[in-house]
Amino acid sequence: MDKLLIHGGISLNGEIRIAGAKNSALPILAATLLTRETVQICNLPHLYDITTMLELLGCMGLEPVIDEKLNVEVNGGTIKHFNAPYELVKTMRASILVLGPLLAHFGQAQVALPGGCAIGSRPVNLHISALQKMGADIVVEDGYINATVDGRLKGAHIFMDMCTVTGTENVMMAATLADGQTIIENAAREPEVVDLANCLIAMGAEITGQGTDTIVINGKTSLHGCSYSVMPDRIETGTYLIAAAATRGRIKVKDTRPDILEAVLSKLEEAGADLRIGDTWIELDMHGKRPKAVSLRTAPYPAFPTDMQAQFTALNAIAEGTGSITETVFENRFMHVHEMNRMGASMHVEGNTVIVNGVTSLKGAPVMATDLRASASLIIAGLVSENETVVDRIYHIDRGYECIEEKLQLLGARIRRVPS
Repeated sequence: MDKLLIHGGISLNGEIRIAGAKNSALPILAATLLTRETVQICNLPHLYDITTMLELLGCMGLEPVIDEKLNVEVNGGTIKHFNAPYELVKTMRASILVLGPLLAHFGQAQVALPGGCAIGSRPVNLHISALQKMGADIVVEDGYINATVDGRLKGAHIFMDMCTVTGTENVMMAATLADGQTIIENAAREPEVVDLANCLIAMGAEITGQGTDTIVINGKTSLHGCSYSVMPDRIETGTYLIAAAATRGRIKVKDTRPDILEAVLSKLEEAGADLRIGDTWIELDMHGKRPKAVSLRTAPYPAFPTDMQAQFTALNAIAEGTGSITETVFENRFMHVHEMNRMGASMHVEGNTVIVNGVTSLKGAPVMATDLRASASLIIAGLVSENETVVDRIYHIDRGYECIEEKLQLLGARIRRVPS
């Protein structure tokens, strides 16, 4: 198990390219199960979760082909098995995304219930009840969701009790091959949901309303192959911008989408960042100044993303003033707070809010990552610390950030990976 060794105190400076969005790439890979033709997916990020999803498709009999530009071609026509085993599902909750496509296209699916996740419960019962409304026969036993349908799924009017990204995506994929019209209300509006919808449309699906809370899908008897490029990762973009702001640096991120980052960019400006924005790039300059504390509240898109709160907690740790950060999306998502306090931060949790009193500097310490975004926040804390910080259990970081130490090295950070 590797660790990251960070010598802090250096302002980040330079430019980097942003990778494709993990949270788009995973459902788009699952969507290849909806056709027997070849789907080419471009701009896939090189991440552990992507490898796991390709492995999952492989164990069903598909043979993904990777070309010299690292684009992946998947042909659903070679499928032999319709089950997602626990060994793979337990490492990545997004495996649940194969349930809808398998059921809609092949009439059967056996998917292991996802394992626990450090950041709270994300119930799959919404996926199950929606597919049952569409005519699926589903039994949950021995840790597996066993789903079958006689003939095609039927279009249905589905109201999501809770705004769920993977739930919206699973139902939307299933509905593309259902008989009749499906309406999803209280649908997730995230850009990654829109990206999946656009890929499905490129495969011949008939979808409207993506990006709003009501998505309408008119089912087709079949979908065809296509070539599709995954959108840039907004969470990776935000993480590097916050790292630069916390270290009083200057950075340009390229191949990104400023239009889907408004909530994050406005908070960076509030923190004192000077921003310049183009169609596909963002420049941030702190002019060597210490950031100002910000207060924020997470909520589903287009509000402030839960996946960015840990990084802002790290920025607030060394900011001028006091900021409060309220988490409304997941419970148990402040496990990085204890680790940062060990580095000399002054923060305490009150219910679902963390109050952060900015200190002038942090001290390096051995810390442990507990989930993907907490890992990123501890790296940011390490970058602004005096002395050396060791971040342990970084397998979390490899699930969501492509070559994080190489990119930070490009920006001048003294960071390296060492074996435990």
